[in-house]
Amino acid sequence: MRTIAMDLGGTKLATALVDDTGEILARESVPLSGRAGPEVGALIVERHAAMRERAGVRCPVGVTVPGIYRAARGTVWAPNISGWDDYPLRDELQDAVGSDAPVVIDSDRAAYILGEAWRGAAAGARDAVFVAVGTGIGAGILVDGRVLRGHADIAGAIGWLALDRPYRDPYVSCGCFEHHASGPGLAKVARELLDADGAYAGALRAVPAESLTAVHLFDALDRGDAIAERVLREAVVYWAMAAANLVSLFNPEVIVFGGGVFGPAARFIDDIRAEACRWAQPIAVTQARFVVSTLGGDAGLLGAARLAMLATSAPTAHSPEVA
Repeated sequence: MRTIAMDLGGTKLATALVDDTGEILARESVPLSGRAGPEVGALIVERHAAMRERAGVRCPVGVTVPGIYRAARGTVWAPNISGWDDYPLRDELQDAVGSDAPVVIDSDRAAYILGEAWRGAAAGARDAVFVAVGTGIGAGILVDGRVLRGHADIAGAIGWLALDRPYRDPYVSCGCFEHHASGPGLAKVARELLDADGAYAGALRAVPAESLTAVHLFDALDRGDAIAERVLREAVVYWAMAAANLVSLFNPEVIVFGGGVFGPAARFIDDIRAEACRWAQPIAVTQARFVVSTLGGDAGLLGAARLAMLATSAPTAHSPEVA
Protein backbone atom coordinates (compact mmCIF):
# COMPACT_ATOMS: atom_id res chain seq x y z
CA MET A 1 0.00 0.00 0.00
CA ARG A 2 1.14 3.52 -0.77
CA THR A 3 0.15 6.66 1.08
CA ILE A 4 0.51 10.36 0.42
CA ALA A 5 2.12 12.10 3.40
CA MET A 6 1.96 15.87 3.84
CA ASP A 7 3.91 17.72 6.55
CA LEU A 8 2.81 21.34 6.91
CA GLY A 9 5.14 23.68 8.78
CA GLY A 10 5.04 27.36 9.47
CA THR A 11 7.14 28.16 6.39
CA LYS A 12 6.87 25.18 4.02
CA LEU A 13 4.84 22.18 2.91
CA ALA A 14 6.60 18.84 2.39
CA THR A 15 4.82 16.08 0.48
CA ALA A 16 5.88 12.49 -0.12
CA LEU A 17 4.71 9.19 -1.55
CA VAL A 18 5.50 6.49 1.01
CA ASP A 19 5.21 2.71 0.76
CA ASP A 20 4.18 0.36 3.56
CA THR A 21 7.79 -0.28 4.61
CA GLY A 22 8.43 3.41 5.23
CA GLU A 23 10.43 3.98 2.06
CA ILE A 24 9.93 7.44 0.56
CA LEU A 25 9.35 6.88 -3.16
CA ALA A 26 8.97 10.51 -4.18
CA ARG A 27 9.09 13.83 -2.38
CA GLU A 28 8.85 17.57 -2.81
CA SER A 29 8.97 20.66 -0.60
CA VAL A 30 7.48 24.04 -1.43
CA PRO A 31 7.69 27.27 0.61
CA LEU A 32 4.52 28.91 1.82
CA SER A 33 5.95 32.23 0.61
CA GLY A 34 3.69 34.37 2.73
CA ARG A 35 0.50 32.47 1.93
CA ALA A 36 -2.23 32.72 4.54
CA GLY A 37 -5.74 31.40 5.21
CA PRO A 38 -7.39 29.69 2.21
CA GLU A 39 -4.23 30.12 0.13
CA VAL A 40 -2.47 27.54 2.30
CA GLY A 41 -5.43 25.20 2.01
CA ALA A 42 -5.38 25.59 -1.76
CA LEU A 43 -1.65 24.81 -1.81
CA ILE A 44 -2.24 21.57 0.12
CA VAL A 45 -4.98 20.53 -2.33
CA GLU A 46 -2.76 21.42 -5.30
CA ARG A 47 0.32 19.52 -4.06
CA HIS A 48 -1.81 16.51 -3.15
CA ALA A 49 -3.12 16.42 -6.71
CA ALA A 50 0.43 16.56 -8.08
CA MET A 51 1.61 13.70 -5.85
CA ARG A 52 -1.50 11.66 -6.58
CA GLU A 53 -0.73 11.98 -10.29
CA ARG A 54 2.77 10.63 -9.64
CA ALA A 55 1.29 7.73 -7.66
CA GLY A 56 -1.08 6.82 -10.47
CA VAL A 57 -3.81 5.69 -8.06
CA ARG A 58 -5.86 7.15 -5.24
CA CYS A 59 -4.01 6.80 -1.96
CA PRO A 60 -4.87 7.38 1.69
CA VAL A 61 -3.66 10.80 2.81
CA GLY A 62 -2.00 11.71 6.11
CA VAL A 63 -1.41 15.36 7.02
CA THR A 64 0.48 16.91 9.93
CA VAL A 65 -0.18 20.47 11.05
CA PRO A 66 1.86 22.85 13.24
CA GLY A 67 -0.68 23.43 15.97
CA ILE A 68 -3.89 21.86 17.21
CA TYR A 69 -6.10 19.58 15.14
CA ARG A 70 -9.65 19.61 16.48
CA ALA A 71 -10.68 16.11 15.44
CA ALA A 72 -14.38 16.51 16.32
CA ARG A 73 -14.75 19.41 13.89
CA GLY A 74 -11.96 18.64 11.44
CA THR A 75 -10.47 22.10 11.90
CA VAL A 76 -6.96 23.38 12.58
CA TRP A 77 -5.53 26.08 14.83
CA ALA A 78 -2.04 26.97 13.59
CA PRO A 79 -0.62 30.12 15.19
CA ASN A 80 2.13 30.59 12.62
CA ILE A 81 -0.32 30.58 9.68
CA SER A 82 -2.43 33.70 9.48
CA GLY A 83 -6.14 32.94 9.23
CA TRP A 84 -5.85 29.41 10.59
CA ASP A 85 -7.64 29.92 13.89
CA ASP A 86 -10.29 27.30 13.06
CA TYR A 87 -9.52 26.32 9.48
CA PRO A 88 -11.75 23.55 7.99
CA LEU A 89 -8.91 21.57 6.44
CA ARG A 90 -10.44 18.09 6.68
CA ASP A 91 -13.56 18.86 4.65
CA GLU A 92 -11.64 20.90 2.08
CA LEU A 93 -9.05 18.18 1.47
CA GLN A 94 -11.55 15.30 1.63
CA ASP A 95 -13.67 16.99 -1.05
CA ALA A 96 -10.59 17.17 -3.28
CA VAL A 97 -9.42 13.62 -2.56
CA GLY A 98 -12.79 11.97 -2.95
CA SER A 99 -14.79 9.71 -0.69
CA ASP A 100 -12.94 6.51 -1.64
CA ALA A 101 -9.65 7.47 0.08
CA PRO A 102 -9.38 8.45 3.75
CA VAL A 103 -7.88 11.75 4.88
CA VAL A 104 -6.28 11.73 8.35
CA ILE A 105 -4.97 14.89 10.03
CA ASP A 106 -3.07 15.29 13.27
CA SER A 107 -0.64 17.58 15.05
CA ASP A 108 2.99 17.48 13.96
CA ARG A 109 4.08 16.37 17.43
CA ALA A 110 1.79 13.31 17.27
CA ALA A 111 3.21 12.49 13.83
CA TYR A 112 6.80 12.84 15.04
CA ILE A 113 6.42 10.20 17.73
CA LEU A 114 4.50 7.87 15.41
CA GLY A 115 7.24 8.19 12.79
CA GLU A 116 10.02 7.52 15.29
CA ALA A 117 8.13 4.58 16.84
CA TRP A 118 7.61 3.09 13.39
CA ARG A 119 10.94 3.55 11.68
CA GLY A 120 13.14 5.73 13.91
CA ALA A 121 14.91 6.01 17.23
CA ALA A 122 11.89 4.79 19.22
CA ALA A 123 11.21 1.73 17.03
CA GLY A 124 9.44 -0.94 19.03
CA ALA A 125 8.75 1.28 22.03
CA ARG A 126 5.20 1.56 23.36
CA ASP A 127 5.98 4.29 25.90
CA ALA A 128 8.03 7.08 24.34
CA VAL A 129 8.24 10.85 24.05
CA PHE A 130 9.43 12.98 21.12
CA VAL A 131 10.63 16.43 22.20
CA ALA A 132 10.57 18.71 19.16
CA VAL A 133 12.75 21.82 19.53
CA GLY A 134 12.63 24.22 16.62
CA THR A 135 10.68 27.41 16.00
CA GLY A 136 8.49 26.21 18.86
CA ILE A 137 8.65 23.36 21.35
CA GLY A 138 6.18 20.48 21.55
CA ALA A 139 6.07 16.84 22.57
CA GLY A 140 4.55 13.77 20.96
CA ILE A 141 3.70 11.34 23.75
CA LEU A 142 3.11 7.62 23.25
CA VAL A 143 1.52 5.83 26.23
CA ASP A 144 1.04 2.06 25.94
CA GLY A 145 1.17 2.38 22.17
CA ARG A 146 -1.37 5.18 21.92
CA VAL A 147 -0.75 8.83 21.17
CA LEU A 148 -1.83 10.95 24.12
CA ARG A 149 -4.02 13.78 22.82
CA GLY A 150 -5.86 15.08 25.86
CA HIS A 151 -9.39 16.40 26.34
CA ALA A 152 -9.16 19.01 23.56
CA ASP A 153 -6.30 17.51 21.48
CA ILE A 154 -3.78 19.87 23.12
CA ALA A 155 -1.67 17.37 25.10
CA GLY A 156 2.05 17.79 24.44
CA ALA A 157 2.11 21.60 24.33
CA ILE A 158 5.20 21.55 26.53
CA GLY A 159 6.41 24.97 25.39
CA TRP A 160 4.23 26.15 28.28
CA LEU A 161 6.03 24.06 30.92
CA ALA A 162 6.73 26.29 33.93
CA LEU A 163 10.48 25.88 34.45
CA ASP A 164 11.46 29.25 35.88
CA ARG A 165 10.17 32.02 38.10
CA PRO A 166 9.07 34.69 38.59
CA TYR A 167 6.50 34.78 35.81
CA ARG A 168 7.43 37.15 32.96
CA ASP A 169 5.18 38.90 30.46
CA PRO A 170 6.93 37.35 27.41
CA TYR A 171 5.66 33.92 28.51
CA VAL A 172 2.11 34.91 27.49
CA SER A 173 2.60 34.21 23.78
CA CYS A 174 4.70 31.05 23.85
CA GLY A 175 5.23 29.77 27.39
CA CYS A 176 8.24 29.72 29.70
CA PHE A 177 10.10 26.74 28.24
CA GLU A 178 9.72 27.87 24.63
CA HIS A 179 10.75 31.44 25.48
CA HIS A 180 14.06 30.25 26.90
CA ALA A 181 14.98 27.17 24.86
CA SER A 182 13.38 27.15 21.38
CA GLY A 183 15.42 28.26 18.38
CA PRO A 184 14.08 31.84 18.46
CA GLY A 185 14.22 31.74 22.26
CA LEU A 186 17.96 31.01 22.25
CA ALA A 187 18.54 33.97 19.95
CA LYS A 188 16.33 36.19 22.12
CA VAL A 189 18.26 35.32 25.27
CA ALA A 190 21.57 35.98 23.51
CA ARG A 191 20.37 39.40 22.29
CA GLU A 192 19.38 40.33 25.84
CA LEU A 193 22.85 39.44 27.13
CA LEU A 194 24.56 41.35 24.32
CA ASP A 195 22.41 44.41 25.01
CA ALA A 196 23.27 44.23 28.70
CA ASP A 197 27.04 44.16 28.04
CA GLY A 198 27.95 46.86 25.55
CA ALA A 199 31.66 46.15 25.99
CA TYR A 200 31.39 42.51 24.97
CA ALA A 201 33.54 41.78 21.91
CA GLY A 202 33.06 38.06 21.25
CA ALA A 203 32.11 36.47 17.94
CA LEU A 204 28.39 37.18 18.37
CA ARG A 205 29.04 40.93 18.46
CA ALA A 206 29.70 40.85 14.71
CA VAL A 207 26.18 39.55 13.99
CA PRO A 208 23.49 42.24 13.59
CA ALA A 209 21.06 41.88 16.47
CA GLU A 210 18.02 41.65 14.20
CA SER A 211 19.65 38.82 12.21
CA LEU A 212 20.86 36.71 15.13
CA THR A 213 19.60 33.11 15.08
CA ALA A 214 20.30 29.86 16.87
CA VAL A 215 22.56 28.90 13.95
CA HIS A 216 24.83 31.82 14.82
CA LEU A 217 24.97 30.65 18.43
CA PHE A 218 26.23 27.18 17.55
CA ASP A 219 28.78 28.66 15.15
CA ALA A 220 29.95 31.12 17.82
CA LEU A 221 30.15 28.31 20.38
CA ASP A 222 32.57 26.48 18.12
CA ARG A 223 34.69 29.65 18.08
CA GLY A 224 34.77 29.96 21.86
CA ASP A 225 32.21 32.74 22.30
CA ALA A 226 31.40 33.10 26.01
CA ILE A 227 27.82 34.35 25.56
CA ALA A 228 27.00 31.52 23.15
CA GLU A 229 28.37 29.06 25.69
CA ARG A 230 26.33 30.60 28.50
CA VAL A 231 23.09 30.60 26.50
CA LEU A 232 23.48 27.02 25.34
CA ARG A 233 24.56 25.71 28.74
CA GLU A 234 21.44 27.29 30.23
CA ALA A 235 19.39 25.70 27.43
CA VAL A 236 20.82 22.29 28.33
CA VAL A 237 19.41 22.76 31.83
CA TYR A 238 15.97 23.74 30.47
CA TRP A 239 15.91 20.78 28.05
CA ALA A 240 16.99 18.48 30.89
CA MET A 241 14.42 19.80 33.38
CA ALA A 242 11.66 19.32 30.82
CA ALA A 243 12.85 15.81 30.06
CA ALA A 244 13.02 15.03 33.77
CA ASN A 245 9.41 16.14 34.22
CA LEU A 246 8.33 14.01 31.25
CA VAL A 247 10.17 10.99 32.66
CA SER A 248 8.58 11.44 36.07
CA LEU A 249 5.09 11.88 34.57
CA PHE A 250 5.09 9.19 31.87
CA ASN A 251 7.89 6.71 32.69
CA PRO A 252 8.90 6.34 29.02
CA GLU A 253 11.31 3.80 27.58
CA VAL A 254 12.91 6.47 25.43
CA ILE A 255 12.94 10.23 24.98
CA VAL A 256 13.78 11.34 21.45
CA PHE A 257 15.03 14.88 20.85
CA GLY A 258 14.41 16.26 17.37
CA GLY A 259 13.45 19.36 15.43
CA GLY A 260 15.67 21.94 13.82
CA VAL A 261 17.75 22.67 16.94
CA PHE A 262 18.65 18.94 17.24
CA GLY A 263 20.58 19.16 14.72
CA PRO A 264 23.45 21.00 16.13
CA ALA A 265 22.34 20.47 19.74
CA ALA A 266 22.75 16.70 19.36
CA ARG A 267 26.22 17.13 20.87
CA PHE A 268 24.56 17.88 24.22
CA ILE A 269 22.49 14.71 24.55
CA ASP A 270 24.76 13.16 27.20
CA ASP A 271 24.82 16.43 29.16
CA ILE A 272 21.03 16.63 29.00
CA ARG A 273 20.68 13.12 30.35
CA ALA A 274 23.18 13.75 33.15
CA GLU A 275 21.35 16.90 34.22
CA ALA A 276 17.94 15.21 33.95
CA CYS A 277 19.13 12.50 36.31
CA ARG A 278 19.42 15.17 39.01
CA TRP A 279 15.76 16.17 38.70
CA ALA A 280 13.76 13.11 37.62
CA GLN A 281 12.27 10.17 39.51
CA PRO A 282 15.47 8.19 40.13
CA ILE A 283 14.36 4.71 39.05
CA ALA A 284 12.42 5.88 35.97
CA VAL A 285 15.26 8.05 34.65
CA THR A 286 17.82 5.24 34.83
CA GLN A 287 15.52 3.12 32.66
CA ALA A 288 14.92 5.80 30.02
CA ARG A 289 17.12 6.14 26.95
CA PHE A 290 17.90 9.69 25.79
CA VAL A 291 18.49 9.73 22.03
CA VAL A 292 18.47 12.07 19.05
CA SER A 293 16.02 11.53 16.19
CA THR A 294 17.30 9.24 13.46
CA LEU A 295 14.64 10.43 11.01
CA GLY A 296 15.49 14.14 11.13
CA GLY A 297 13.23 16.14 8.87
CA ASP A 298 11.45 12.97 7.69
CA ALA A 299 9.87 12.25 11.08
CA GLY A 300 6.76 14.27 10.21
CA LEU A 301 6.36 12.72 6.76
CA LEU A 302 6.72 9.15 8.03
CA GLY A 303 4.40 9.91 10.93
CA ALA A 304 1.83 11.30 8.50
CA ALA A 305 2.17 8.18 6.36
CA ARG A 306 1.70 5.99 9.42
CA LEU A 307 -1.44 7.91 10.35
CA ALA A 308 -2.89 7.20 6.91
CA MET A 309 -1.93 3.52 7.07
CA LEU A 310 -3.51 3.05 10.49
CA ALA A 311 -6.72 4.63 9.18
CA THR A 312 -7.03 1.95 6.49
CA SER A 313 -6.33 -1.13 8.62
CA ALA A 314 -7.91 -2.67 11.68
CA PRO A 315 -5.89 -1.75 14.77
CA THR A 316 -4.06 -4.48 16.65
CA ALA A 317 -2.58 -4.66 20.12
CA HIS A 318 0.89 -4.29 18.58
CA SER A 319 0.24 -1.29 16.33
CA PRO A 320 2.21 1.89 17.09
CA GLU A 321 -1.24 3.32 17.83
CA VAL A 322 -4.22 1.16 18.60
CA ALA A 323 -6.79 3.92 18.98
